[in-house]
Amino acid sequence: MVKAVHTALAVVGVAALTLHFSALRELPVAVLAALACLALLLADLLLRDSGASTAATGFPATDFPEPASRENPRAAYPKYESKDDKKSFMRICDLLVDEAIAELPTMCEMPASEVKWVKDMLDYNVKGGKMNRGLTVVASGAEILRSRGATVDSDVLSKLAVLGWCIEWLQAWLLIADDIMDDSETRRGQPCWYKNPHVQKIAINDAFLVENLVFRTLKRHFWMEPYYGQLVDLFLVTTFQTECGQLLDLLCMNIDVDDFSLTRWNLIVKYKTAFYSFYCPVALGMIVAGIQDRKAYDAARGPLIHMGIYFQAQDDYLDCFGTPEQIGKIGTDIQDKKCGWLFVHAYNELMTPEQKKYMKDHYGKCKVNSKEETAIKKMYADLKLEELYQKYEQQSYDEIMAMRPKVEEARLPWSVFELFLMKVYKRSK
Repeated sequence: MVKAVHTALAVVGVAALTLHFSALRELPVAVLAALACLALLLADLLLRDSGASTAATGFPATDFPEPASRENPRAAYPKYESKDDKKSFMRICDLLVDEAIAELPTMCEMPASEVKWVKDMLDYNVKGGKMNRGLTVVASGAEILRSRGATVDSDVLSKLAVLGWCIEWLQAWLLIADDIMDDSETRRGQPCWYKNPHVQKIAINDAFLVENLVFRTLKRHFWMEPYYGQLVDLFLVTTFQTECGQLLDLLCMNIDVDDFSLTRWNLIVKYKTAFYSFYCPVALGMIVAGIQDRKAYDAARGPLIHMGIYFQAQDDYLDCFGTPEQIGKIGTDIQDKKCGWLFVHAYNELMTPEQKKYMKDHYGKCKVNSKEETAIKKMYADLKLEELYQKYEQQSYDEIMAMRPKVEEARLPWSVFELFLMKVYKRSK
């Protein structure tokens, strides 16, 4: 009923303005300003109605065995302490795990042994990382909200932390699957989930399960928010982009190394890493802040995607020149025939025909710590790829900083982007 009234008012208002357009020129400026404010108010009411429609009707097709709760799921959460953000952030993860497993017996009639499996699987896979993506959602979201005059209290910080963990869980399921596809041995200082004798191929289903728990979490915490659809859309599109990047990466096993170009590498890392690791965390904070101007998202996307590409070049560099203690895993890019930053520059720009032949014979065909892998790493060092990387690192930093005016023109605080950049610039792990 309310929506119908708002719509009628809007239609009547637009019709009146259209029919009497010539008369508008005769009105005082103050009256025109008042009419403009009225038009904006009506538009806002219509937007609120469209967002509130879901909250009014719920989801009748899936309200089984019981409808989604209309209570604030964070009402009993402890206060989020900004001064100890990592501790507060980790506490949110424990609460989300508890919420996820609490609904399984009712929603899916899941027996206790399987519920325990899900809890153990989540504890093993979603924790233990650096949490940069998730913590950035909280920090950047709070910064964007404050820059627009919004109050950032404990519940707002907890809400942002929930979204931060949605990204961390998104990454977790991607890594579970990625480790299987890459035959990886370790992840975050422990055996990959699928490497556990009691897990093996069950890890494939576990990856799918964690992915879906992301969307269960979004629904539980945000289904009554006017921007819920925006959040779901962002996660769906980001997941699709990441999977497309993963496909580009995986299909490298079916093509010759002669086709490993810098262009292909850029596409792989842009879609496999940059969107979900850099753009998505900031876009989430923008959505919560109510930003709907596409130009603002376009302005944010530029430097964030650039950071993501630079970040992956770092990863490729550390895979070769970093230690397992530094990076928390054993580097396998040479064994896995990765189209990596080091390879595309060395092979296409620096190597002799003899060195290229050695790469064609052994790249992707040798094991970790084999003499062939050691020889390839020595070639990288002899070709002074470390120096080339350092030049690239500085160039990337300068190019990102040059995008600051466009970001500020879109009324976005540059401090958000600086926060991200400082976390990754010249990192060693």
